[in-house]
Amino acid sequence: MPRPLNFRQIEAFRAVMQTGTTTAAAAMLHTTQPSISRLLAQMQSASGLKLFDIQKGRLRPTHEARELFQTVQRHFLGLERIEQNVATLRQSGTGELRLGCTPALGLSVMPAVVHAFLQQHPDVHVSLQTIGTPQLREGLLHGQFDLALSTMAMRHPQLDATTLHRGNAVCVMHPAHPLAARKALHVRDLQGQVLLTLHADDEIYLQLQDTMQQHGIAAASTVETTYSATICMLAAQGTGVGVVNPYVAAVFAPQLRTVPLQPRCPVEVVLAFPPQSAPSAMAERFAALLQAHFAALRGAAG
Repeated sequence: MPRPLNFRQIEAFRAVMQTGTTTAAAAMLHTTQPSISRLLAQMQSASGLKLFDIQKGRLRPTHEARELFQTVQRHFLGLERIEQNVATLRQSGTGELRLGCTPALGLSVMPAVVHAFLQQHPDVHVSLQTIGTPQLREGLLHGQFDLALSTMAMRHPQLDATTLHRGNAVCVMHPAHPLAARKALHVRDLQGQVLLTLHADDEIYLQLQDTMQQHGIAAASTVETTYSATICMLAAQGTGVGVVNPYVAAVFAPQLRTVPLQPRCPVEVVLAFPPQSAPSAMAERFAALLQAHFAALRGAAG
């Protein structure tokens, strides 16, 4: 009566079909020729099929054996793909890393960190999207990113964000601007200036407006825009004084005069992972590189 086949029997059968002899199959599987012959006999008995006959001392596979071999090959190719996938995951995680960040960080921090990551993992496909914090938050909640980085708080009960770096907003202006010689600017110095600001729901904008109101300061006029990089470019043209995060200001440093703003306007860089699953190995490695990048910034500032 047919019985279930075991893996060793199937492995021996496949080796004989590939090599043509029990001796070669034994060498392939690092075992003995009698062991291979015994496994073939067990397989024929368990399956109730005649898999081989002998002609002039040589094994000849039957039609049933050839049909069965096709099925066995598909099974082993599947196992090989599993092993290859395991090796890929062990070496570099999922093979793809989906990153999200705010545009300012995409311009300032991310290029250097992505470069460092790909130096270590050149075969990984990296997807980097630069979008606003609300979109980053939604992307994390829907599993669209492996990690996200923002200069605004990603407030949501399901997200556990980590602060990687704390800095302060800075003022940027053309090097020939009348205020450019100052070592720092107080918010009172913005009285009557053309002020370059971010949109009304940005945290830097909200802090700046609150501080200006407390001191009774009013700008002569304002230019509002979505991106910190645009503020820096406007400042480089001599349009006015901008207030931006220090990361994007560093990118445009050769074109601008950058000075601290008082009272301080805190800026934090926060990192968050999607809540649905644990971070992948690659996401954790990228996060470690981010931490090293910001540790270097703190060291340089100190």
